Amino acid sequence: MENINQIKKKSSNSTDLKSSTVNLFLNITIFVLTLVIIYMLYSIFIKVTNNIRPSNYQNNEQTTSNIIQIEILNGCGVVGISDRFTDYLRSNSYDVVKTGNYFSFNVDESLVIDRIGNMVNAYKVAKSLGIKNENVIQQLNKEYFLDVSVVIGRDYFNLTPFK
Repeated sequence: MENINQIKKKSSNSTDLKSSTVNLFLNITIFVLTLVIIYMLYSIFIKVTNNIRPSNYQNNEQTTSNIIQIEILNGCGVVGISDRFTDYLRSNSYDVVKTGNYFSFNVDESLVIDRIGNMVNAYKVAKSLGIKNENVIQQLNKEYFLDVSVVIGRDYFNLTPFK
């Protein structure tokens, strides 16, 4: 009889040991998964709160871009004027991505048009070309894939590329 009781005791002890090992493993797994979920929720919270900014904050933060993409438009009708401005701007590290004609050749004063909402870029281009700040305007257009448009007017001979 004693042998049977000893065998039952040993099997009971081994079952208890297996059960406690499984419980410990499950508890550790639950703890690790809880930490992962908390980390993921924290990451989502940080991303959501960083994307919400007041519009005034964004406007005060405007800086010049490293690469300013420019479109040159001939608004005076002089043949080859766009090429002259393109060469000048490219030699000054601007990225001229398009040249063409403006819808009219009756533009008296040259214009710089901001296309993306960063007027700092437009003022920088205007300064390098010698265009007055009063002739820098903003016309936002989501269909344009460039920063600034320059419309060359009849006053082109007074601008920096011709001096």
